[in-house]
Amino acid sequence: MSTFNDQAGLGDLTVTADRIRGAMETVIEGKPEVVRLALTVLLAEGHLLVEDVPGVGKTMLAKALARSVDCEMRRVQFTPDLLPSDITGVSVFDQEKREFEFKPGAIFANIVVGDEINRASPKTQSALLECMAERQVTVDGTTYELQAPFMVIATQNPVEMEGTYPLPEAQRDRFMARVSMGYPAADAELRMIGGHSAGSPLSDLTPVAHAEDLVRLADAVRRVHVSPAVARYAVDLVNATRRSPELRLGASPRATLHLVRASRAAAALDNRDYVLPDDLQTLAVAVLAHRLLPTADAQMARRTPEQIVVDIVRQVPVPGSPGQAPVQGRVGAPQIVPAPPAPPAHMPYPGAAPQHNGGRPYPNQAPTAHQGYAPVTSDGRLGGTGSGAAR
Repeated sequence: MSTFNDQAGLGDLTVTADRIRGAMETVIEGKPEVVRLALTVLLAEGHLLVEDVPGVGKTMLAKALARSVDCEMRRVQFTPDLLPSDITGVSVFDQEKREFEFKPGAIFANIVVGDEINRASPKTQSALLECMAERQVTVDGTTYELQAPFMVIATQNPVEMEGTYPLPEAQRDRFMARVSMGYPAADAELRMIGGHSAGSPLSDLTPVAHAEDLVRLADAVRRVHVSPAVARYAVDLVNATRRSPELRLGASPRATLHLVRASRAAAALDNRDYVLPDDLQTLAVAVLAHRLLPTADAQMARRTPEQIVVDIVRQVPVPGSPGQAPVQGRVGAPQIVPAPPAPPAHMPYPGAAPQHNGGRPYPNQAPTAHQGYAPVTSDGRLGGTGSGAAR
């Protein structure tokens, strides 16, 4: 029997995750799938991009996640006059000590909330590249490590484009997942009116976990088993985006790693110590779509990257289907055994009469008088006197 639960604390993970989820849902009404995705990215040690129209609670989601954990949190309002040094920090000369002293920027926190990230200039946006990819900051030739856990939650408005700078592909690729809040249901909006009438629910939100808990839970997520068949399935999904005729830019190898890491966290949240293909399929749109660039023809046909990813998931064979390797989970995991492949429609069954195959004999079938190849002349007409040729 698997001892993963005892060694890695998978049971503690689900208990702690449920507390964080419950605290967030007191603020975010009627969006359990959005809260789960944010928690998945947090446990997978990734970064989250929240993109939607104004007023649907993008910043509220980021602050609810940050305040649910007792760790250092900083919020940065991205504006056109924001400088890179405001984020990374700057070296200031100390007159008394006669030496330069480093003043850390806003990025030196466990959870950094970047509001309206696309309103800052590309120069300022690029200050986040090293932080998000390598979890370190280099200022004046000196590298400073960022303390774990570290997560960037950025929001942006895709509708109002005046005075904004779209995120480049290199930065979008550093976000593990993108989520859209969407409008709430009518019942959730009614509850929101009552909950927000006396003030912001964030003021009553108290931490239910510590930073040390997140470090321990992230280590437990890394121990979740990924079978070779499931790993191959993740590679096939990402490779399909690179071959798609509807995309001029497919997903990167970093996207493959992010998809597997997010699937590990999703499996752990379901109290499983192994990843299933269902985990990859559920997270494919959130992890892959924001990295893709559709072609001009796809844009003219109003095909979104999300729709293209959904079609790719439907087309790529799942492990365990006929002709595919079975999924090997841990002890106690459901074993998916492929069904024997059905014979092709054009192949004769045992005892059946010989069938035609485009003028060619089937294997182990004696050629008949009508079978053969008709020579073709240089002008494209059938000719010659060979067996089976038109006369």
